[in-house]
Amino acid sequence: MKSINHFPNTSSLISGLAATMMFSGQFALASGTSYPIVDTMQDAWYGTDGTAIDCPSSDETLYGQDAQYSRTAASYTDNDNGTVSDNVTGLVWQQSPENARLQFAEAKSYCESLSLGGTADWRVPTIKELYSLADFRGELLKPEQGSPTPYIDTSVFDFQYPRPPMVFAGQYWSSTLYVKGPIINGKNQGAFGFNFADGHIKAYGTGLDFFTGGEASNSGLANGPADGKAPGNYVRCVSGNENTYGQNDFVDNNDGTVSDQATGLDWQQGDDGNRREWADALAYCESLELAGHQDWRLPDSKELHSIVDYDKADIPAIDESLFDITRDSDTLDYWTSTTFGDIKSHANVIVFGKALSKAGDQTEYTDWHGSGAQRSSIKTLDDQTLTDEDLCSINACDVDRPDNLVRCVR
Repeated sequence: MKSINHFPNTSSLISGLAATMMFSGQFALASGTSYPIVDTMQDAWYGTDGTAIDCPSSDETLYGQDAQYSRTAASYTDNDNGTVSDNVTGLVWQQSPENARLQFAEAKSYCESLSLGGTADWRVPTIKELYSLADFRGELLKPEQGSPTPYIDTSVFDFQYPRPPMVFAGQYWSSTLYVKGPIINGKNQGAFGFNFADGHIKAYGTGLDFFTGGEASNSGLANGPADGKAPGNYVRCVSGNENTYGQNDFVDNNDGTVSDQATGLDWQQGDDGNRREWADALAYCESLELAGHQDWRLPDSKELHSIVDYDKADIPAIDESLFDITRDSDTLDYWTSTTFGDIKSHANVIVFGKALSKAGDQTEYTDWHGSGAQRSSIKTLDDQTLTDEDLCSINACDVDRPDNLVRCVR
């Protein structure tokens, strides 16, 4: 049995002793919260054009991006029995998933019948549990660019890319259904999943009709097989109490902030209604003074994802009894400080409105990915030369705008 602890890079000013003290403090925090957020592990800084840059100082543009701050580092124990324990979340994971695509119902049956490592209480993870494994040092490179890196720690977890040309299709099921409406074509039921090949959250067709619960027809599945079934995803089973991790415990502080006692994070209660490019979003949070605090920052992908409300029956995917949200468009995308590994001129966004996309001969955008998806947006339109070929997959083209909303965290 071996434990693997990871420290994301921070400023070169942090000494080894300070890092050790910080690490101890992180685990003290994790042990005192029911929903500890695992670091994204992103350890490099990027310009708006996607080029790597040196760590910015506090008086420089682009200060405050993901790698600027050290959070609760990932820590895993290989149990030498086909399972991996997450020392931060307390969850136990299947180390080597079956290299086969399963329908949503098949994935649930597979996990429930799994006996591994002396444990029989396996299940499909929730999307918040699954996303805790995301490692944003990943990047899906074109063959001429080099070897890709999965969005998961392959020093402890086994991962295989699908065969070419579908190497990008590394989607894994979660148990979290998309309850706010049908996906893709206005008919299909969706369940969220995370793609460990290309670093996105979206809703995937379960093969069932959203309105009736019956099997969807083949005409209802864009790019799907002729037999009418959904294409299917992989699954990595989890063991642990699903009623604990991923459950928020919000408190309205009545001062323009909301505390989540489950994560230990404080949130800006309402965005200021202004859309910004990425550099301005970073600067806005760094300069924010609110509720007597000046240590606000732009949240990373996992932090912002932690406040998504997947149980709410309507859009937006946030608890509106606690948080104010600007409804100025269908796409209520909020910036994160995390650069998107595949296209580094983009940063991750969490979609609280409709996650719009289109494919093939579609002329209208639809809620293809589901409210609560994690996508990416171009950081700025200045001096950009990217084409549709750069920005679209072979399946779909997302709405891609450089000005998104901002909600700061501390």
